[in-house]
Amino acid sequence: MTAAELCAHFVRYDTSNFGNGKSRGETQLAEEIARILADAGYAPELYAPEPDRASVLIRIPGRDRSLPGVLVHGHLDVVPAEPEQWRVPPFEGRIEDGYVYGRGSVDMKDMVAMMVVTALEWAKRRIVPERDVVFLWVADEEDRGDWGAGWLVKERPELFAGIGAAFGESGGQAMPLTAKDGSPVTLVPIAVAERGTLHMRLRAEGVSGHGSRPAPGSAISKLLAAAQRLNEHKWPLQMVDAVRTYITDTNAALGYEADLTDEAGVAKAIEQMGEAGTVARVTVRCSSTTTVLNAGYKVNVIPGVAEAEIDVRCVPGTFESTQAVLAELVGPDVSHEYIDPGKPTDFSHHSPWFAAMREAVLRSRPEAVVVPFCMGGGTDAKSFAKLGIECFGFAPLTPDPDGRRSGGVHGVDERVPVASVNGGQLILSDFLRSV
Repeated sequence: MTAAELCAHFVRYDTSNFGNGKSRGETQLAEEIARILADAGYAPELYAPEPDRASVLIRIPGRDRSLPGVLVHGHLDVVPAEPEQWRVPPFEGRIEDGYVYGRGSVDMKDMVAMMVVTALEWAKRRIVPERDVVFLWVADEEDRGDWGAGWLVKERPELFAGIGAAFGESGGQAMPLTAKDGSPVTLVPIAVAERGTLHMRLRAEGVSGHGSRPAPGSAISKLLAAAQRLNEHKWPLQMVDAVRTYITDTNAALGYEADLTDEAGVAKAIEQMGEAGTVARVTVRCSSTTTVLNAGYKVNVIPGVAEAEIDVRCVPGTFESTQAVLAELVGPDVSHEYIDPGKPTDFSHHSPWFAAMREAVLRSRPEAVVVPFCMGGGTDAKSFAKLGIECFGFAPLTPDPDGRRSGGVHGVDERVPVASVNGGQLILSDFLRSV
């Protein structure tokens, strides 16, 4: 079975994660992966803090066990789907017109399948990697990781003993661009950093009363004022090395110069990047966005309490200073707390790990331009980084020969090109054998 076919098979397991500890299907998929691996001669281990929240792990010993090992991780859960909006049923796992369709086909059962196929290939061909390789298929990434990576790091850190680097989602996918002179450019960004999370819960209190008799200082007015200050705050440019390099190297590959000395220059450089500028635009600074509002229960009653939740992301190196700014913006009339904060990650793109990823990509696509980047959101890397493991986003996908592109992530008709998954698996296997 190819990686794409196995991806379709895994999509048929509905592993929707509804948040707040509610999910389905993760243990069933973990058991299926464990069965496949056991049939190939491995001894997979299942770890489940709750019966329906299992993860599965194997460790393959390397030739030189004195070397730092590597961890490859992929999450089993997916965000929920609304079937009535889809052309293709989200959990049918259909292969059609050169695509694998289904929820999780891109995020990230393609990588989950590539990992399994790599392990099966090694068992069949008796391949021994240079160093220990740990494959981990993990639950609960789409929520807080309390039943997945976060739990494993806290409760079973010995599983990661000797691991020097981890490789997971959001990086390594080929991105076709067009240079200034019209020539094609294949950009392959690899994640070396992630913005941190400082999600906030705000609470304002006031005097409740009749809606026809408004008084100043209501809970809602206090809350909305604080939320507006957070929404409208102009966060300053704060670019880490990975972001600067991503912008300058991508511009150079496209035939442009990048002047990053001021706001106007940064905006122009990002605009010149085309599609590649999307992630750059959100990683040159912190951000704060109101996403949840709760207040009131009846139109003619002024509520005494109003609450909001704010999605806050901070660039590497600003975790503490951002909290000070947030407290000032919220002000004294509204209380606030942080919801499961996660520190940013930031690792070197001058390291041997990054060089090995670049070399693996170039062996497959010599024309590729490999660049580091910082993710705007977050992954399980935040958990593994707590153990001192260097974390990267590397789940390779090769260009489709007919121009097909992945799409629909967290949306409708999620799909990944068959050729991209199968080509990515070859890069992943080559990288893990040689790193």
